[in-house]
Amino acid sequence: MIQRIDAGPRMSEASIHDGVVYLAGQVPETDDADIEIQTKEVLAAIDALLAQAGSDKTRILRAQIFLADIGDFAGMNRAWDAWVVPGSAPSRATVEARLARPEWKVEIVVTAAL
Repeated sequence: MIQRIDAGPRMSEASIHDGVVYLAGQVPETDDADIEIQTKEVLAAIDALLAQAGSDKTRILRAQIFLADIGDFAGMNRAWDAWVVPGSAPSRATVEARLARPEWKVEIVVTAAL
């Protein structure tokens, strides 16, 4: 059975299937913020959705990070490094991509175990 979690109007819903949580397309709430603030907002949303699913960031299996400008990598990475639990950082890919809205600087997809 697939369970769905409503993530709100700006976020993609989360799905749970066979002990795995899929969070797709998490984006920031604040359009005019810098990359660190937008990344922190997305990571906070991921924390909340994982908690709602019965998981947490230490159980993330992989993360995919999309940046509108790869020049923002250092700022995103500062927020990411402050968020991950030492010794529990998941595998991660970061790429530059055109995001759905020009105001968004970052979008993050994660897969986590329950």
